[in-house]
Amino acid sequence: MKEGTPKESARKRRRGRPTDLRYSEIYGRAQNLQVILNQVWDRLWPLLSQANNEQEVAQAFQNGANPYEREFTPYAALALDAKQESTFPQRPKSQQRFLADSLAALGEASPRRSRDICMQERMKAKRAHHIIRYEYYVECSCGYEGPAKDRACRQCGATIPPRLFG
Repeated sequence: MKEGTPKESARKRRRGRPTDLRYSEIYGRAQNLQVILNQVWDRLWPLLSQANNEQEVAQAFQNGANPYEREFTPYAALALDAKQESTFPQRPKSQQRFLADSLAALGEASPRRSRDICMQERMKAKRAHHIIRYEYYVECSCGYEGPAKDRACRQCGATIPPRLFG
């Protein structure tokens, strides 16, 4: 096929703006930030909840997130935006994850997009490598020998007792 034909160019290009973001990096960073926030949350949250501007948020990170303040201080504006969103959670664990997911893109994407990327990667990890179907081979008293259907004999419907699941 010649270079530049419609099929060739359609195969190479995708719709929308090309991205330089590495989703797995953003998700990994969000996990690391969540661990850090979990460690310092008791000291950080009272200061962060009172902060109303970027300087106060930066000061809250410097005082409450010690010794990890360097991880957060440059992104005080993003943290303030995330904290002021109407969807900011009420429970501490949810607040930590929300803030970590919002800051994970380090300003290369909006806090909302950063959370979407983290959710997408979280769902991808959840779907990976799980059992889709399991089968049992049964020998039933009715004489049927073969694979079970829905944990029962295909011929008479006798169920497999739970003690045999082992």
